[in-house]
Formats: sequence, structure tokens, C-alpha cells
Amino acid sequence: MKPKVSIIGAGMTGSTTAHWLAEREIADLVLVDVVEGMPQGKALDLQQALPVIGKDVRVIGTNDYQETHNSDIVVITAGLPRKPGMSRDDLLTANAEIVTKAVSATMSSSPNAILVVLTNPLDAMAYLAMKLGKLPPERVIGQAGILDSARMRAFVGMELGVSVENIQCYVLGGHGDEMVPLTRHSNVAGIPLREILSAERLEAIVNRTRKGGGEIVSLLKTGSAYYAPAVAVAQMVEAILKDKHLIVPASAYLQGEYGLKDLFFGVPVQLGRKGIEKIIEYKLDAEESQALQKSAEAVRQTLEAMHSLVKF
Repeated sequence: MKPKVSIIGAGMTGSTTAHWLAEREIADLVLVDVVEGMPQGKALDLQQALPVIGKDVRVIGTNDYQETHNSDIVVITAGLPRKPGMSRDDLLTANAEIVTKAVSATMSSSPNAILVVLTNPLDAMAYLAMKLGKLPPERVIGQAGILDSARMRAFVGMELGVSVENIQCYVLGGHGDEMVPLTRHSNVAGIPLREILSAERLEAIVNRTRKGGGEIVSLLKTGSAYYAPAVAVAQMVEAILKDKHLIVPASAYLQGEYGLKDLFFGVPVQLGRKGIEKIIEYKLDAEESQALQKSAEAVRQTLEAMHSLVKF
């Protein structure tokens, strides 16, 4: 019997996540959405595509949370997308209500599931999910760092004309404009970026990485990114289900690591079948530490705003 992954929210990100996961043939899938017919139609379309690529996966679309019963992993993508000029924090009130319902409904029927949260503002929504679900920290993971690091890798590849397979980039911090790309630790085939790129070009890549989501929002005008966020979720789900012990940047609950407590924050984590197996701590220089503290303060401000709106 295959593992079961339920995806809450069958919009572009949720359905694309299902697509990437179905291709991996690692779990049966449930797409849940409040819009009648939409998750059912997308699930049926995806189910009919799988014979073409020879993948045997069951895909269900539903408006009923009962179909998520006994899920191994619950992915929460549901939420309002950002619109041009809208910050992630602007989404706080509406998306907190959506995440509250999703956690309550899924945890009652899948009490042992691992939660992967994608809804923005990401770090605050992961915190909310953990508190509402009364879950141990290792079973709640926010998808952010993989996406932000992938964006940085893409920009470096575009700049240098080098395969992205040779590029390693690491982005820590809150999933927002104060994220912290670690240029000192990032490299191309082992050569630090600071030795390959001029300070000016490297700073341009760092800034574009920080604004990566907003750039796509401004171009699309009626939506936000979904290909890259979805495949980042798929990588996390695969690492968990296959017990890969894969180290990736993700939003995790910190209890003293990096000098931070009681918040979700982007750090390197090791993923396995139980969720987060360990948090990896890089040795940071003074400049990196200062940037990380600034990013943490932005996350704390969002958490304080959420505390005034939501009781848990």
C-alpha cells in the first residue's frame, strides 16, 4: 500500500504539487478544495495523464476532508495569493483563518501526519499550524528555503552560463524581503561565489533572490509563482517518505538554534521519515549574524500581529 499525501488547496500550486508528486510515483494523492468540481476535475485530468508516462498512482479530488483520512503527509497550500503591491503580511488575517480550518480538519482524521506548510506569510502560518495542531516541532515544516535557494541558483546559472547542477546556494531566514542569502557559503563546483562574481553582480543576484516572488507576481498580474514552489514541496515530501536524511533549507521551529527561540525560521534541516531529524547550524560571521537577526525581527513582528488576531 502506497503512502498517502493530501494537498489542501487545489489551485495552481496545489495541483502542480500533485503533478510533480504523481511523476515520482511515491504516494497516492488527495486534492482538497472548497470549490465544487475543481479538485475533482484536476484530479481526473491528472489521473488520465499517468498512463502516458507509465505511473500507477491514485489521484482523488474532493471537497470533503474525510477523504484525507490516514494521510502520511498533509501539504497546506490553500490561501489567498499575493496581488501586485501586496506584501506577505497583508495576507495574514485571511490566510490564518484558512490554515486554522485546514489544520483542524486534517489533524482530526490524520493525527500522525507530518504537515508541510506553504501558505503565506509562511513562517507565521507554520507556527500557527504547530500550535493549533498541538504537534511536536519535528512534524511541521515550512517550505521556503528550497524555493529561495533554487531561485538564487537559477540567477547564478543565468549570470555565469553554468549548469545549475554545479551551483549550490543557501538562503536562510524568514520567507520575505529580509531573507539571508549566504554568499560566503554558496559556490559553483566548490568555488565560492565571492571569488567568481564581482561584488556588484553578486549583490544584484542577492536582491533579485529576495524579490523573486514579487517579480513573478508583478509579471503574472493575476497570480503568483507555482512551478518552483510546487516542486520544492515535492522534494521535501519525497525526502520524508523515502527517509532520505536529506539536508535542505526549510522553515523550522527554533528552540535556541542560531540564538533564536519560539519562532519558525529558515534554516538547514535534515529530513527523514519522522519529519525534521535535526537542525544544522552554520558558523556565521558578524555580517551574516546581523542579517539573520534582522530577518528574525521581521518574523517576530508578523507573529505578534497574528497573536492579536488568533487565539491558540
